[in-house]
Amino acid sequence: MASLLSNPDMEDMKSDSSRTVTEIPTTLNCKKTKLIVHLDLNNTILLCDTVTGQGPSNALNSFLSTVTWGRMNQIGRWEWLSSVLSLNPPCDGAVSYYSQFGRVLDFTETADGQPFKKIHSDCLQKLEWQNPYDELLSTTGEDGKHYHWILPAFFEFIDDLLSQNREFAIIFRTFGTDLCRTLETIQFALSGNHPEYKHLQMKQLPISMVEGRIRCSPDNVVLTVGSDQISLKSESRGLYNYFSSLKGIVGFQDHFDWWARNNYSNRGGKPLWIDPSHTGVHHIFIDDNIRLNDSDSIVNPQVFVKDGIRIAPTAELYNICLVQTNLVKAICDRNYFIKCVQHCEENFIKYTAQCAAQDAVTTSDKSTTS
Repeated sequence: MASLLSNPDMEDMKSDSSRTVTEIPTTLNCKKTKLIVHLDLNNTILLCDTVTGQGPSNALNSFLSTVTWGRMNQIGRWEWLSSVLSLNPPCDGAVSYYSQFGRVLDFTETADGQPFKKIHSDCLQKLEWQNPYDELLSTTGEDGKHYHWILPAFFEFIDDLLSQNREFAIIFRTFGTDLCRTLETIQFALSGNHPEYKHLQMKQLPISMVEGRIRCSPDNVVLTVGSDQISLKSESRGLYNYFSSLKGIVGFQDHFDWWARNNYSNRGGKPLWIDPSHTGVHHIFIDDNIRLNDSDSIVNPQVFVKDGIRIAPTAELYNICLVQTNLVKAICDRNYFIKCVQHCEENFIKYTAQCAAQDAVTTSDKSTTS
């Protein structure tokens, strides 16, 4: 079983699973750009899912089945096309194990999944909770062992942003039901109760415990927080301006039924607004279900242009404003989210410059025509 394609976009997660990455990334951009990081929960900063009843082992198996690639051969048997985990297909004709067989919670225990069993066990070992059990900070796995409830990479990310005095907001965006406990856990940790991050209590970071809600319809998006509502219909930039103004940590439950009604495509996904001309604010969405295939992606990116707004393909904003979570790396490299954002910031500078140049050409063409 050999990898059929070498591609810089393919991420080799196999080697990372057997070691803890300790290299320190270059400091995040310390300029005045404000970061608005929209974060999924399950399989992004949590290795579990209350809705589906998945604990750490099953959730990791489920993820691994989405990043392993093969095909059905001529005699109707599954064959692997790559031994390397990758977020995107390694070659033409490759389909993920999940796409072919659906959710297989014991994936690495099956005959097909055996080649990836060590990655599974290495990741779980790295995520074991080494301190006395805590009902907020830790969770009990299917094997009876205790694991981190929130990946340490998330706390490292928070620590780095605060250390650099960055202006930022983290907005949790989930279809699930784990938002309340997640907010409680972070508040508890930021109060000095996390044994590995006690120093965070010395840093001021506001956190809202009020869970917001986002609901979509064919001609509107409505955001509700407590008794307050913001409607896209009443103000086209209202939701963008609201998200851009936030500070600290907040959370929203997005509209799963709307995504399902749109066949799980980006058209029904979690809405995200981007304004390339507003270079002082950078919105980044990190979610394991962001995919280059728009018919199978979870975020609906909408880009402001001079004459209105347009739906952008995921590929246009991939690793600029949209990041597909690499869960194995997020477990094994505690600087994972720091590196993701750093990479996006580098690409965002190029993207906004390109958009500005295109706008200038368009304006010039219109002036010439008139």
